Amino acid sequence: MKKLSLLICLSIIFFQACNSEQSSEQPTEIIVIGTLHNPEPNFNPDTLFNILEQVKPDFILRELDSSFFTADFKHKNPPKQNEGIASQRYIEKYPSAQLRPYEFEGRNAYRINHGMRPTDRLTTRLVDSLYQADLLTPQEAEIFKTYQDLLEPLKVAAAKSPDNFNNAKNDSICERRQYYQYQMVTKITNNRPEFANRFHTKPDGEDISYRDGYQLWADFWDTRNQTMARNILRIAEMNEGKRLVVLTGFMHRYYILKELKKSITDKKIVIKEFYDY
Repeated sequence: MKKLSLLICLSIIFFQACNSEQSSEQPTEIIVIGTLHNPEPNFNPDTLFNILEQVKPDFILRELDSSFFTADFKHKNPPKQNEGIASQRYIEKYPSAQLRPYEFEGRNAYRINHGMRPTDRLTTRLVDSLYQADLLTPQEAEIFKTYQDLLEPLKVAAAKSPDNFNNAKNDSICERRQYYQYQMVTKITNNRPEFANRFHTKPDGEDISYRDGYQLWADFWDTRNQTMARNILRIAEMNEGKRLVVLTGFMHRYYILKELKKSITDKKIVIKEFYDY
C-alpha cells in the first residue's frame, strides 16, 4: 500500500513538472492591431473590446509614453479614444491583465521643440497650394498626386471591418504611402526655394525653415517607429510566454511589424493576427 501511495505521489510530481516545463516553453505572442483612434461606425470601443476578448491578452501595449500612466501602469486620466476606453474595460473585467506604454518618450514636445511641428502641416499645405496653382514641375506634380492618391484606398479600407486594415495588402499600401510622404515629397521641399525661404519660430526663439522642419519630421518617422518597436520587444522579452496585444494607429502597423520580424528570428517570440484566435 505504501509503495502504491509513493508511486501515485511520484506520478503527480512528474505530471506537474511536465506541465510546468511545457508552460515555460510556450512562445511569447505579439499581436499588432492597427486601430482608428476615434470612434467610427465600423470601429469603436465596443469593436476593439470584442477583439480583446477574442484574443485574451496578458498585456495591452498602448501608443502612449509613460507620462500618461501612474507608477503602477494605470491610466492617469479617463480615456477618450477607442484604444483607451476598450483597454480600460478589458483591464476592469480581467484584473490580471496589464497595461504598458511603448511610445517614444515626450513625442509631442520633442516634435514641437525641434520645429517639426507645425512645419510639417505648413509645408504640406504649401506643396498643395503650388500643386493646385500648377506651379510644380511635371515630375514634382506626379510625386504629389501619387502621394494624394495613395490615401484613397486606405480610406476605403478604414471604413470597413478591422480585418480590412489589418492585413499584408493594406500594410503594403500604407508603406508606399508613407514612403511618398517622407521620402518623395522631400524631393520637392528640398529643391524648391519656397521652402527654404519660409520660416517658423521654435519655442526657443530660433527660426527654422519649412524645408528643414519637414526634413526633421520625415526623419523622425523612422526614429519614432524604430523606438516603438524596440520598446515592444523589450516588454516582450521581460514577459516570456505571455500574450501581448499592441494597439497602434494602422498607418504604423507595417513599420512596427517589419522591425519586430527582423528582431525575433533567434527568439522564442511569434507574431500573430487577432483573427488567428
